[in-house]
Amino acid sequence: MATHSESHAEHPHFHAPSHWEWSTAPTLIVLGIFFSIPLAFAGHFVYHNSLMTSVFAGLGVPVLLWGISQWVSEGINSPESHHHGLSKVGLPIFIVSEVWIFIGLFSAYWALRLMAAQWPPDGTPHIGTNLPIIMTILLVSSSATIHVAEEKLEEGDVGGMKTWLILTLLLGTVFLGCTLTEYSKLIGEGFVPSTNAYSTAFFSITGFHASHVLVGLVTFLCVLIPALSGKTNKTFLACASVYWHFVDIVWFFVVSQIYFW
Repeated sequence: MATHSESHAEHPHFHAPSHWEWSTAPTLIVLGIFFSIPLAFAGHFVYHNSLMTSVFAGLGVPVLLWGISQWVSEGINSPESHHHGLSKVGLPIFIVSEVWIFIGLFSAYWALRLMAAQWPPDGTPHIGTNLPIIMTILLVSSSATIHVAEEKLEEGDVGGMKTWLILTLLLGTVFLGCTLTEYSKLIGEGFVPSTNAYSTAFFSITGFHASHVLVGLVTFLCVLIPALSGKTNKTFLACASVYWHFVDIVWFFVVSQIYFW
């Protein structure tokens, strides 16, 4: 009969869990999103009730921030071996679910585009392609910088990782600023989501992508802030990086379909 030490030697990667791992962070985040987005939006856009909007937003935002802070704390402070295996499963599932949402949006756009007698419809101002090209360069550059940040952390160069992570944040922020600048210009010309079918598709798809850029930037901040006090986690950064690369890839579909087709 094999002894415990012999069994461990034969299966060095097996670790019997001493307790169940659990967290309230996912529940808090879901509740925060539920209160601050669908319910608050319904209060403002559907019921036109300022009190309802303020109550739900006032409840949702603090709960959402609480959940995010708890998630970050657990991700940074827990040993990587505790969640490395789960991240390999959880992140791909999350990415696949996001892919299907974007496929739904693009399918609606293709249906509108192919069935329209005229595209873009009347009422659509000229939307240039210079800014989208600049935004593409910014986003591709940010994918390169976050990759370098990962490599620096692998090499044990925490200072270098922070530098390249900050550069990624700056590039992503400028990209988001370009989106807001374009929105401001178009809205100033009277081109709003309700103008025509193209405007609805334009603001829905670019806005949904911009929201993912914002989430990515917040995630990078969640990695950077603990790193400033010396707390880093390779798996945590890798997950944020994979998400950012996904956002970058989706942008190629956005820019090619919305601006050039």
